[in-house]
Parts: sequence; structure tokens; C-alpha cells
Amino acid sequence: MPAAARWLTLFLVISATLAFTGRGQAADPQPYTVTLKPTGDDALNAALQSSSTLISLQKSAPVAGFALVERARQDADRFETVLHSFGYYKATVITTLAGHKVDDPNLPGIIDAAPADPPLDVTVSFDLGPLFKLGAIRISTAVPPDIPAHLDLHPGQPAVAAQILAAQGRLLDALQTDGYALAKVPTPVGLLHPDQNLLDVDFQPYVGPKANIGPIKFTGLKDMNESFLRKRLLIHQGEQFNPQAIEAARQDLSSIGVFSVVRVEPASALDPNGQLPINFDLTERPLHAVDLGVAYSTDLGINFNTAWHDRNLFGNAEQLNLTAGNQLGGDALRKPGYSAGAQFLKPDFLKRDQTLELDLNAIKQSLQAYDQTALLEKIALNRKLAAHWTVSLGLSGEQESIIQEDVTRRYNLAGIPASLKYDSTTNLLDPTKGIRAFLSVTPTKSLGTPSVTFLITQLSGSTYFDIFDDGRSVLALRGLVGKVSGAGVFEVPPDQRFYAGGSATVRGYRYQTLGPQFPDRLPTGGTAVSTGTVELRQRILGSYGVVGFMDVGQVSANGAPFTSNWHAGAGIGARYYTPIGPIRLDFAVPMNKLPGGDRFEVYIGIGQAF
Repeated sequence: MPAAARWLTLFLVISATLAFTGRGQAADPQPYTVTLKPTGDDALNAALQSSSTLISLQKSAPVAGFALVERARQDADRFETVLHSFGYYKATVITTLAGHKVDDPNLPGIIDAAPADPPLDVTVSFDLGPLFKLGAIRISTAVPPDIPAHLDLHPGQPAVAAQILAAQGRLLDALQTDGYALAKVPTPVGLLHPDQNLLDVDFQPYVGPKANIGPIKFTGLKDMNESFLRKRLLIHQGEQFNPQAIEAARQDLSSIGVFSVVRVEPASALDPNGQLPINFDLTERPLHAVDLGVAYSTDLGINFNTAWHDRNLFGNAEQLNLTAGNQLGGDALRKPGYSAGAQFLKPDFLKRDQTLELDLNAIKQSLQAYDQTALLEKIALNRKLAAHWTVSLGLSGEQESIIQEDVTRRYNLAGIPASLKYDSTTNLLDPTKGIRAFLSVTPTKSLGTPSVTFLITQLSGSTYFDIFDDGRSVLALRGLVGKVSGAGVFEVPPDQRFYAGGSATVRGYRYQTLGPQFPDRLPTGGTAVSTGTVELRQRILGSYGVVGFMDVGQVSANGAPFTSNWHAGAGIGARYYTPIGPIRLDFAVPMNKLPGGDRFEVYIGIGQAF
């Protein structure tokens, strides 16, 4: 028989055999479920589950009999490693598949013969045995006398690997903080005493010589002036090597807004002078950026805004920000309006952490309270006092024409704005912890007729409580108290008075509509304001969230804060979380509806309400 005919005959025989038996060498993947018996330790349970390929590959990579048994055996090894890391060096792992132990030689065939439904049961239980404790703790190489205390390990503690490795890190940090820049601490050596259920630990650090900081270089600069960085840098050649100081310098350079990446690269050896050279590898952000934004609310309608930024105008981290926007529609607007502005910021002006700010803005808006066309100017010095504190002092001017109740008045205002700000939050658009507080005091002179001097004082703040410390359930509170002193309500220009209503104060009411009113029910504004908000934010699923809130507020015509009639609004909202911040949709109703007011308000924007 020719060779080709023999191969064809063999192929037909094999095919017939497979068709007859219904199953070949490659069995179908076997669905299964996995049960890890609880150990009584939540952290250990979580570590065991995260180490299991039986669980991680259960749906993405199903396998047949032999491969499933092998996966279970490999998991048993992983489980033992986890158990040892938690101090259970005598622990045993018992794994069964369909009630059979993994060392059953018939198990692969049993799995392959099992039906797909119901899925095969895989159960893993753990006999923890005794918890080993730390015995002798030694540093077997010579170290300075102040170093051993940094281990913070003691005989009798549970022999948990995470704590031993943390001590290794503390030992290295302590050596480097003392100036031993080239110090190394290898993984400590452990010696088990199974008869005593103890683990001895021996640390063998390499200390090396003490070193000072050597020459400092900057690489990657394009538009940034190196002279500015050297003047600002928090570390200098000749100072003792200190990793905390170097990290603080890195973070400080990152904070100026010019760089997307700042890396610190200490040399691997001392230079001929016994110093350690350091290189800052810098990646500059794109020089220019454009922002586009849109928001919607039923009271102010659609608000389009755009901004153009130059992040490094003259090479010393100066910023130029140009903004423009307009408002369309809305039941709190009579006609569309616009705004346009320019801002220049010069950091480290005259001294470190002091910024010169120049602002010029033009506004035209037609609100229910008044129509305004204005030009505003401001010059200020903003100084960072500490990590979370900023103080500002400046001069401001305003030339405006305002129509209220069909009467046109022109004002020329000069002010001395002063403010103190505290901010310990870590996220601008979605804070979950921390406090924001802002106090401003602005003596203002109105030139012309009438000529009056008054003082505007405002205190506002918000705080955030991460209820379960996971960033998913947040209680947010905010408040505002303001007072105008030295002038009556109609002596103060309408745009300098206080109003309430809208997304920034009391949702559910039109913008600026709460408080005293003219006989035609249009708002007059007041000389005092008080508002407060309680909001509960709850994330659900992966990228979604819901909120519930209540706002309260009042405006007094010529009284003090907290002395007028209160109004409340309540509502619910939805959030969709994106990398740039949550997209917000809020629906609010007034708890005590104003005559002629709306039954509800809707707000859409980017970022939390506060």
C-alpha cells in the first residue's frame, strides 16, 4: 500500500474512534467553583484569595482534568507561602476536587468525566497550626549606636513577614537619614525553631561611608531656566545626604506646574571628593494648554467657558491664563452675558513661595437682580505660609454700570482685598478628606455718588469625612457667613451685596433669589448672609455614584447673619466618575417655594458641587 494511502487509512481510523468515543485526548474545559474555608483572620483570607489562580483564572482560562489538578497543586504552594508570611509555618493546606484529594491518581479522569453542569466543586481548607513568634533579633554587622532602635521589632511579636520587611525598610531609612547614602539592607536571614515555634531574624546591613550631597545636575530642560531652579532648590551641595530632604525638593519642583515628571537619580558611587552627585531628570509639560468646559442649570442656563494657558511664559514658571465664557438661557437671566479675563502669575516674586498676581476681567451679565457691565482689576501678593496655609493681600479696582429697577448707576470702587486660606484636601474636583476654609476681609471705597466706605467680611469652609476610609462613602459639609459693615444695603453697589440661591448656596432656588425683595419680587440683595449644606456622597458599582443633600440659607437686608428667614432646598444627584473628575447631575426642590419661583432646579457640571 502506498505511503499516502496508509496515512489516509490511519487518519480515518483515528477520526472514527474519536467520533465513537465522543471524547479525544483533549477534553473539554471543566467549569468549577472555588471555596476557600475562612481562617478567622480577614487579612489572611484576603491574601489567600488574591494569591489563588484557581480564582483569578476561573472564568478567563478554564482547563480540563490534568491541568486543573496541576493548577490546584500550584495554588497549594502559593497558599503555603502566604500562610508562612503570616507566621503559620506549620500550617497545612487540604484541597479537594469533587471530594477527591489532589494526590488521587484517578482525579484527572474523574474531572474529565464530570458533567459541565453543575460545575465541579473545588474546596480548600486550612489547618493553621501554632502562630510562630519572633525569637532572637540581631544586627550582625556594625552600625551606629542609634540605628538598632529603628527596627522596632521585639521578641514575642508574631513572626509576620510584612512586619519584618517593614523593619528592613526602617533600618535602611535610618541609615540613609544619618548620611550613609550608599547603605544597603539585604533581605534578613530567618532561622526557624520548629520545636519552639520561634523565628530568629538576622539583619546584615552594609553601612558604607557617610556622604554629603555632591554636584547637582538638571537634565531634560527645554524652556525652563536652570537659574530659577537652582535658586528655588531646597537642597544644596555640601549638605549631608538626607533622603527625606531630597524627596521634599523633588515634590517642590513638581509643585510649580511646569513639569509632568520629576525624577531624582543619586549616583551609585561617591565622587573623588567623597560626595554623592545627584541628578534631577525633568520632563516638561507642554508649554501651552487649552481648556474647554460646559455647565448647565435651569436657573443660569448653558455656560460655555474656555481658557488658554502658557505655563512658562518667560522661562521662570510664569503663568499667563486667558479665559472667556458666556451664559445662555436660564430663568435667572434676562439676556445672555459674557466674561473675559487675563491673569498673570509670577512665582517666587521678591522671595520664595510668594507669587505676584495680576488680574484683568470684563463682565457683562443680565440677572434678575441687576444688569451689570464692569471692568475689574486686581494686583495681589499671595504667600504660602505653610503646607496648607496661604495668605493674600492686594489692591483692586472696579468700574461698572449697573441697572437695577430701571435705574442706571455708575460706580468706581477701590478695595484692599486680604484673605487667609487653609486647604488640606488632596483632590480639587472630588475631595474625600480634609478641610477647606477661606476668610476674606475687603475694605472698599465707592467713589462718586454716593461716596461711601464699607467693609466686606466673608468666612466660608467645607469639610469632608471618608466614612469607611475607602473613598466611596463621603459626608461633605459646607458653610458661609458674610457681613457688610459701614453702609446700608442701598448704599452698597448691587454687585457687592449678598445673595443666596443657586448651586453655590441653596440649590432648588433660582440664582440670587433668596432674601429681601422689591415690590415686584425681584431680589434687592442684603448686607448679611448665612448658608449651610449637608451632602452624602456614595459611590456604587465602578464609576457611578449617588448623592443626597440639603441646603439652607438666609439673607438679611440690614441685619446680622442668622437673623432673617431661613429657606431650605433638598435633592438627589447622580455622579459618573472620570479621570478628570466626576460629572455631576443634581435635582433639587425648594422646601418652601417662593411666590413665582420654580418647582425644581437641575444642575449639570464637572466636579462635585463643593
